[in-house]
Amino acid sequence: MKERVDTLITATAISKRIDEIAEELSAEYAGETIELVCVLKGGVVFMVDLAKKITVPVTMNFMDVSSYGDGTESSGEIKILMDLNDPIEGKNVIVVEDIIDSGRTLRCLYDILAARKPKSLKICTLLDKPDRRVAEVNVDYTGFTIPDAFVVGYGLDYAQRYRNLDYIGVISFVEE
Repeated sequence: MKERVDTLITATAISKRIDEIAEELSAEYAGETIELVCVLKGGVVFMVDLAKKITVPVTMNFMDVSSYGDGTESSGEIKILMDLNDPIEGKNVIVVEDIIDSGRTLRCLYDILAARKPKSLKICTLLDKPDRRVAEVNVDYTGFTIPDAFVVGYGLDYAQRYRNLDYIGVISFVEE
């Protein structure tokens, strides 16, 4: 089987949408600082590009979490593999995700972070797959709503590959 990647969202469209989200965040948090919390690994590319375009002061923090379960479906219970380096109490926190599908892991992560008493806590995702949602998650900033397809690029991977693509593509498998 050979992998094939077809463009779903171009690099130009991604850049334009990130400009719009950054402008919205900059206006909403004028005169304040935003703490961006990246969920590793997929969210890194999006968070870095977003941070570069935000005009208010930005700090960055990172978390690495793993869902329990059979490996294909998240139970929503997460194991923190790497926790935040700094406390978030009293800060304006934006959780930056690459993609939200079932919402289980993010729902659990949101509850964990909310218990740490940030001043505000919002969610920003590059991609949203609402058709797969099973847990209620309030997404405050969405780059693109996409169909239920397996996507790669711009931080998203298949077997740790394709993260470096500057666009979002749908991966399919074809016989050689």
